[in-house]
Amino acid sequence: MAGGSPKGSILTVTIKDKGVLYSSYMPFLKGGGLFVPSMKKYDIGDEVFLRLTLMDEPGVLPVAGRVVWVTPAGAQGNGEPGIGVQFTDQDGSIRVKIEAHLGGLLQSDRPTNTM
Repeated sequence: MAGGSPKGSILTVTIKDKGVLYSSYMPFLKGGGLFVPSMKKYDIGDEVFLRLTLMDEPGVLPVAGRVVWVTPAGAQGNGEPGIGVQFTDQDGSIRVKIEAHLGGLLQSDRPTNTM
Protein backbone atom coordinates (compact mmCIF):
# COMPACT_ATOMS: atom_id res chain seq x y z
CA MET A 1 0.00 0.00 0.00
CA ALA A 2 1.92 3.02 -1.28
CA GLY A 3 1.86 6.02 1.04
CA GLY A 4 0.35 3.90 3.80
CA SER A 5 0.78 4.28 7.51
CA PRO A 6 4.23 3.99 9.12
CA LYS A 7 4.03 0.41 10.42
CA GLY A 8 6.53 -0.34 13.17
CA SER A 9 7.27 3.36 13.69
CA ILE A 10 9.60 4.51 16.44
CA LEU A 11 8.31 7.61 18.22
CA THR A 12 10.33 9.67 20.66
CA VAL A 13 8.12 10.99 23.46
CA THR A 14 9.33 13.32 26.22
CA ILE A 15 7.07 14.10 29.16
CA LYS A 16 8.66 16.58 31.55
CA ASP A 17 5.87 17.39 33.98
CA LYS A 18 2.96 15.81 35.79
CA GLY A 19 0.32 17.96 34.04
CA VAL A 20 1.37 16.77 30.59
CA LEU A 21 1.55 13.18 31.83
CA TYR A 22 -1.95 13.45 33.29
CA SER A 23 -3.43 14.86 30.10
CA SER A 24 -1.77 12.16 27.97
CA TYR A 25 -2.20 9.02 30.09
CA MET A 26 -5.06 6.59 29.37
CA PRO A 27 -5.67 4.42 32.47
CA PHE A 28 -8.93 3.09 30.98
CA LEU A 29 -7.04 0.98 28.41
CA LYS A 30 -6.03 -2.55 29.38
CA GLY A 31 -2.34 -2.21 30.27
CA GLY A 32 -2.56 1.59 30.05
CA GLY A 33 -1.65 3.89 27.19
CA LEU A 34 -0.60 7.36 26.11
CA PHE A 35 -1.87 9.98 23.72
CA VAL A 36 1.05 10.88 21.45
CA PRO A 37 0.81 14.11 19.44
CA SER A 38 1.65 13.43 15.80
CA MET A 39 0.91 14.78 12.33
CA LYS A 40 1.80 11.44 10.67
CA LYS A 41 -0.93 9.19 9.33
CA TYR A 42 -1.54 6.04 11.36
CA ASP A 43 -4.16 3.32 11.14
CA ILE A 44 -5.89 1.57 14.02
CA GLY A 45 -3.88 -1.54 14.87
CA ASP A 46 -0.49 -0.20 13.71
CA GLU A 47 2.36 -1.40 15.91
CA VAL A 48 4.53 1.42 17.28
CA PHE A 49 7.54 1.62 19.56
CA LEU A 50 7.89 4.54 21.99
CA ARG A 51 11.19 5.82 23.27
CA LEU A 52 9.72 7.45 26.37
CA THR A 53 11.56 9.97 28.52
CA LEU A 54 9.44 10.27 31.65
CA MET A 55 10.08 13.16 34.01
CA ASP A 56 12.86 12.14 36.44
CA GLU A 57 13.18 8.50 35.32
CA PRO A 58 16.78 7.75 34.34
CA GLY A 59 17.35 7.11 30.64
CA VAL A 60 14.85 6.27 27.93
CA LEU A 61 12.08 3.76 28.60
CA PRO A 62 11.33 1.43 25.67
CA VAL A 63 7.59 0.90 25.23
CA ALA A 64 5.90 -1.34 22.68
CA GLY A 65 2.37 -0.36 21.74
CA ARG A 66 -0.50 -0.47 19.29
CA VAL A 67 -2.51 2.42 17.84
CA VAL A 68 -6.06 2.26 19.24
CA TRP A 69 -7.36 5.60 18.02
CA VAL A 70 -6.42 8.42 15.70
CA THR A 71 -7.21 12.13 16.01
CA PRO A 72 -6.46 13.63 12.58
CA ALA A 73 -5.50 17.25 11.98
CA GLY A 74 -8.64 19.39 11.76
CA ALA A 75 -10.73 16.98 13.82
CA GLN A 76 -14.03 18.16 15.24
CA GLY A 77 -13.57 20.05 18.49
CA ASN A 78 -10.08 21.18 17.43
CA GLY A 79 -8.47 18.29 19.31
CA GLU A 80 -4.70 18.02 19.08
CA PRO A 81 -3.71 15.70 16.20
CA GLY A 82 -2.18 12.46 17.37
CA ILE A 83 -2.67 8.83 18.25
CA GLY A 84 -3.76 6.81 21.24
CA VAL A 85 -1.17 4.11 21.92
CA GLN A 86 -2.12 1.12 24.08
CA PHE A 87 0.86 -0.42 25.85
CA THR A 88 1.53 -4.01 24.84
CA ASP A 89 4.33 -4.72 27.32
CA GLN A 90 3.51 -7.90 29.19
CA ASP A 91 4.82 -6.98 32.64
CA GLY A 92 2.96 -3.66 33.05
CA SER A 93 6.08 -1.87 34.28
CA ILE A 94 5.42 1.31 32.28
CA ARG A 95 1.89 1.59 33.65
CA VAL A 96 3.21 1.15 37.21
CA LYS A 97 5.83 3.91 36.71
CA ILE A 98 3.30 6.33 35.22
CA GLU A 99 0.69 5.70 37.92
CA ALA A 100 3.33 6.16 40.62
CA HIS A 101 4.10 9.61 39.18
CA LEU A 102 0.42 10.55 38.94
CA GLY A 103 -0.67 9.27 42.34
CA GLY A 104 -3.92 10.99 43.43
CA LEU A 105 -4.35 12.80 40.11
CA LEU A 106 -5.82 9.62 38.61
CA GLN A 107 -9.08 10.37 40.48
CA SER A 108 -9.17 13.97 39.21
CA ASP A 109 -11.95 15.20 36.94
CA ARG A 110 -9.64 17.62 35.12
CA PRO A 111 -9.98 17.39 31.31
CA THR A 112 -7.36 15.44 29.36
CA ASN A 113 -6.31 14.99 25.73
CA THR A 114 -7.86 11.54 25.80
CA MET A 115 -11.55 11.70 26.72
